[in-house]
Amino acid sequence: MKSSSESYKAAGVDITAGYRAVELMKSHIARTMTSGVVSDIGGFGGLFELDMTGIERPVLVSGTDGVGTKLKLAFLTDKHETVGIDCVAMCVNDIICCGAKPQFFLDYIACGKNIPERIEAIVKGVAEGCVQSGCALIGGETAEMPGFYPENEYDLAGFSVGVVDKSKILDRSSVTEGDVIIALPSSGVHSNGFSLVRKVFGIGEDVAHDLALLTPCEELGGSNIAETLLTPTKIYVKPMLALFDEVKVKSVSHITGGGFYENIPRSLPEGYTAKIDKSALKILPIFELIMKTGNIPERDMFNTYNMGVGMSVIVDKADADKALEILRANGEDAYVMGEIIKSDEGVVIE
Repeated sequence: MKSSSESYKAAGVDITAGYRAVELMKSHIARTMTSGVVSDIGGFGGLFELDMTGIERPVLVSGTDGVGTKLKLAFLTDKHETVGIDCVAMCVNDIICCGAKPQFFLDYIACGKNIPERIEAIVKGVAEGCVQSGCALIGGETAEMPGFYPENEYDLAGFSVGVVDKSKILDRSSVTEGDVIIALPSSGVHSNGFSLVRKVFGIGEDVAHDLALLTPCEELGGSNIAETLLTPTKIYVKPMLALFDEVKVKSVSHITGGGFYENIPRSLPEGYTAKIDKSALKILPIFELIMKTGNIPERDMFNTYNMGVGMSVIVDKADADKALEILRANGEDAYVMGEIIKSDEGVVIE
C-alpha cells in the first residue's frame, strides 16, 4: 500500500500526487533507456554501468544547469513540454565541448504544487532531450514546496555525466593561427539572456504586454514572440560525435550566456583570437527584433546571446571541407564564420 499523510496534505504537500506523477512519466523515461542502465526509477540512486569498450583511460565529464527565467514563458503560455529539452541541452552541449559522450541525466523539479499532468509534460521534454543526445534518464527528484513557489510555478535543473578517453579530450593548446572556425546554427535564443528578453518585451508586466506576445508577428514570419522564444535549445551531441570520429577537432565552444565574447575565448589558448566575419553570420530574426525593440547596442547583443550560432568548432584549415561535409550529413547547416589569428583580443567581430 502506498504511504499517505492527511496532515502533510493539509500543509500543502500531497504525497499521492507524487506517486501519480511518477506513474505518468514512466513511459517517457522508458524511451531513454540504454544498455548501461542497471536500476529502475524509484530507488535511492540511479545506477549505470559504463561500457569501456575501446576506452583505455576513461575520464568522467559532468555538466549541470537549469532553464532559468525562460520558464516564465512556459508559465505564461501553459506549455511545459519543451523546457525539459532545454534543461538537458544546457548540460550535454557543455559536456560535448570536452569531447565526451553523455551517458546519463538526472533532473530536479521544484514546484509550488505537484500537478501530475504538468510534471509529466516537463519530464516528457527531459526524456526527449535525452533521446536526442543518446543518454539515459536514470533518476530525478520532484520537490513540492508550498509557500516557497507559487502554485503554478516551478524551477527545473539537472545534470549529466559523460565519458571520454583521456587521449581524446579536446586540447585547446593545439589551436593555432590559420585554423578555421565553423558555426553550427542555433534554433533561437536557447536558454540564456531571458532576464533581458523579459525586460525588452515587458513579459509579466501587464496583460497587454503578455497578449502582444501571443499575437502573430510580421518580423517573425507570422509566428508569435512567445512560441519563438520557447523554441527549445538545439542539442549538438550526435552530429559532434560523428565529427569526432572522422576529423581531428581542436576545440569547441558552446555559445551560451555571455555570447561570443565570453564563450569563444574559453576554447582558445592564450595569445590567439577568433576573428569572426560578421557578414557570414546567419543572424536569426528574433535577435534583430530584440535589438530593435529594446534599443540594444550590437556589441551587447553579441555579449549576451548566441545570435544564431549555438556552437563553434575549430579545425585545421585542411580539415574544414571534410568537417562541413560530415556536419551537414548529420543534419547541421554548418558554415565557416571565421579564422584564428595571433592576437590577445579574444574575439573580433567585423
